[in-house]
Amino acid sequence: MASPSNDDVSLLIGGKVHSQWTAYSIDSDLLVPADAWEVRLAKPAGKMPANIVKGAAVEVKVGGETVLVGYVDQVRRRTAKNEKSLMISGRDYAAILRDCSAPIFTAKQVTLDEVIANIVKPLGIRKVRVDTSQAMPSWDKVSVDPGDTAWDALAHAAEGEGLWPWFDPDGTLVVGGPDYNAPPVASLVLREDGTGNNVEWFDEDESIAERYSDVTVLGQAHGTHFGTGKNALKITVKDPSVTVYRPKVHVDHDAPNLAAVEARARKIISDSALQAHTLRASVRGHRTSDGVLWKPGQRVHVLWEEYGIDAVYFMMARRFAGGRPGGTRTTLTLKEDGVWILDAHPHTGRKHRKKADGPLSIITTDSSGGTTVSK
Repeated sequence: MASPSNDDVSLLIGGKVHSQWTAYSIDSDLLVPADAWEVRLAKPAGKMPANIVKGAAVEVKVGGETVLVGYVDQVRRRTAKNEKSLMISGRDYAAILRDCSAPIFTAKQVTLDEVIANIVKPLGIRKVRVDTSQAMPSWDKVSVDPGDTAWDALAHAAEGEGLWPWFDPDGTLVVGGPDYNAPPVASLVLREDGTGNNVEWFDEDESIAERYSDVTVLGQAHGTHFGTGKNALKITVKDPSVTVYRPKVHVDHDAPNLAAVEARARKIISDSALQAHTLRASVRGHRTSDGVLWKPGQRVHVLWEEYGIDAVYFMMARRFAGGRPGGTRTTLTLKEDGVWILDAHPHTGRKHRKKADGPLSIITTDSSGGTTVSK
């Protein structure tokens, strides 16, 4: 592992560097919008610098590498007879998308790139990258209704093309998916005789709750002045890994076609599998043995001898933590490789939709000349 000095955490605020914290934590999770960070200082010397205020732009670094770019959310100061402390916390750029309403707009003949720009640029997000090898089709018309958050609108648009949004450490908004072809960055080893061990502990959580042996989706599309309605759309997808008969029936009230119905069924199964099995690991320091900072999206080889686990896992989340006592540690949240699957789904819905449907109204024309209205 890298030397402890390479794991020192510092905040760059207003051109000044602040470090030497009593305790800190820095989270990053592909499925949770707005990665959070927090630093604490016991018995701070003197008053807090004037540039550390709520809303201040911040760059969080580990060693000399940036791991998060965002803003200060909260500052808490405490002074008592025998106590003096300072706590600063915040989130990355996704925070403004999660907290604030999406800009209201209607656009015609637009691509996903243009829709993303319309959603995020008014809120100050300038660096955007769409990672996909597939050509993005044009949408005939896109509308964002009042009241929905920018993150909901963004995620909804990305999911419509089988993608997902997150922020890179440098503040770039990435819309893409997992890379299961990337080589593992490290091996996590826990043998009973201690040979080569570099893991403090493994913690595995397996559950059959909300797992389904087969999922049947019944779809229908309501007729509008854009096109006729559709009914009797039905598909069943089985999950052979669930040996107990646990059927699930889901009704998709506005499915445009059978492909969308099948995608919905696959998504229900993949989402349940993703939630049902989690492996966590604790390691010292914040870097791999090659000096690379741990980061969600990496693949790692896991060798847990006691339970016969010898496989590659996908990292969904990690938490950097440190302070006195205990030193620097990283908690890794791992999922089985290849389980997180992003299927394109148009998220159709009625005009008077339920809140869980989506903020985007999308109108596209298919190859036969028919028209689909999506919500």
